[in-house]
Amino acid sequence: MSDDAAGAPEPRRDFLLLLTGALGAVGLASALWPFVDSLEPAADTIAAGAPVDVDLAPVKPGQQITVVWRGRPVWVARRTPEELKKLQSPEDRRLLRDPDSKQLQQPKYAQNWHRSINPEIFVVVGICTHLGCIPNAEAPGSPAMGKDWPGGYFCPCHGSKYDLAGRVFAGVPAPYNLPVPPYTFTAKDKLRIGENPPGSDFKLSDVEQI
Repeated sequence: MSDDAAGAPEPRRDFLLLLTGALGAVGLASALWPFVDSLEPAADTIAAGAPVDVDLAPVKPGQQITVVWRGRPVWVARRTPEELKKLQSPEDRRLLRDPDSKQLQQPKYAQNWHRSINPEIFVVVGICTHLGCIPNAEAPGSPAMGKDWPGGYFCPCHGSKYDLAGRVFAGVPAPYNLPVPPYTFTAKDKLRIGENPPGSDFKLSDVEQI
């Protein structure tokens, strides 16, 4: 018998061992999958979106933070007295398409000149109502916007502008104000996004456009 013929059984044995191991691994994966799958949240739970709690204490006047809720960026800003005064000025209002928030882009409890429950704290979904881009926050007099810019949000994709209450400017591509999500306060500096105050059943899907 040649050396080649004598060595033939070894590769065959190796192949059988590999095949047996592979089949065992497939069987183990099949047995484990129902358990692993059960750890994933149900589709309706993901769609419903659990409320998100936000601690407002670290947010200083003039600052804004971003919180993710239902996969969307939600901006939470603490507006200054000067910013609130500007929102009520005739100069600011005449720039706007819907200054009184008549279109349904917010719950009833935010249908006011500051579009919020507490004038100081502003909560809004940071998605442009034109084509869904993410606008930039631009401070008053920003070099990018010019000295007459009152402060607010600018979408660099197609030039849409919003003031510090998320109200859209007239003559820009975006048709609606930025949407305000359901939210409530659970304490003085504790915000809960995704839950309404008692007596309201507002849903983000109620708005004209996100």
